[in-house]
Amino acid sequence: MTKQATPTPSRAGAEEASSTGVIEKETVETADRAQLQREHEEKKAEQKGRIEELDAETLLKLLHQMILIRRFEEKCAESYSLGKIGGFCHLYIGQEAVAVGALAAIREDDYVLTSYRDHGHALVRGTSPDEIMAELYGKASGCSAGKGGSMHLFDAEKNFLGGHAIVGGQIPLATGVAFASKYKGTDQVTLCFFGEAAVNQGAFHESMNMAQLWRLPCIYICENNQYGMGTSLERAMSLQDVSQKACAYELASEFIDGMDVLAVREVVARAAERARKHYLPTLLEVRTYRFMGHSMSDPGNYRSRAEIEKYQERDPIKLFTASLREKNILDDNRLAEIENEVREAIEHATRFADESPEPDPKELYTHIYANQ
Repeated sequence: MTKQATPTPSRAGAEEASSTGVIEKETVETADRAQLQREHEEKKAEQKGRIEELDAETLLKLLHQMILIRRFEEKCAESYSLGKIGGFCHLYIGQEAVAVGALAAIREDDYVLTSYRDHGHALVRGTSPDEIMAELYGKASGCSAGKGGSMHLFDAEKNFLGGHAIVGGQIPLATGVAFASKYKGTDQVTLCFFGEAAVNQGAFHESMNMAQLWRLPCIYICENNQYGMGTSLERAMSLQDVSQKACAYELASEFIDGMDVLAVREVVARAAERARKHYLPTLLEVRTYRFMGHSMSDPGNYRSRAEIEKYQERDPIKLFTASLREKNILDDNRLAEIENEVREAIEHATRFADESPEPDPKELYTHIYANQ
């Protein structure tokens, strides 16, 4: 796939926060609305060709999944503010197209590992909103029995091998899972999601080298939302084109517009075929953007209003909805039905979490591994 030029955040936007964390008034810009609209139309035109290659049922399912993630995360923000969710909580708002597009391109028996921004991946993989919300509430009925919380969702039945709180910690684990698939002679593929800040970890480079050397069926997906916590990419990485780092290991790589769900789906499908047929890994840089702060405790004052507005105009749900409307695949009634279905599922999940029991104190002593 030809590399698509996606503007990186301005240095001014990354450095405008004062020592008190308040954006100085003179650095706040106003977005050019006409330019934003032109960019939106350009992205929509790129998406239309891919829409024609898929049936309406598949397209509407992708939209449903993205809306489910968005509304689920909005409810998480509300519940966190009410004190029902404790600990850290990292929302996926703005990045929905990455998980939805990527997981649409693989099989149910493939493996998925991701970072602590994991709610969306778990939802798309098929873990029920009830179990996920209960886990966030720390309840016994959660997918990790209330022990993992937001950052450690896990569902072995779905081959979803966890959210991982250690930056880059899932990368060598995913490499090991891919090794196991090859060792057993299956054609299963492993997807490993991580943020761009993990690329600066030694575990990333060791895994890239090993995966190519041993020909492992692993797809490494860098969800580049352009900020490692509050530090912009250009302040932390000398080579900011993550996909180019694959050259050091002769690894296949591609750059994707992560605000286009169909673009993500297309490229991941190509990488999955490479992994199944030839046991070859791929590094994908998916350029995306989070609309919220790094976590619920982050107000995001290091970004300008203009920068946020620019990416909100490229909202993957807004873009895909508009494209489906123009192709007469979606109308107001069908969109309302999707929103109602999603709302009912999330309301049920919230009630389920509220009414679920707390873990038994004896559970503190179960599932413990001690190396002697």
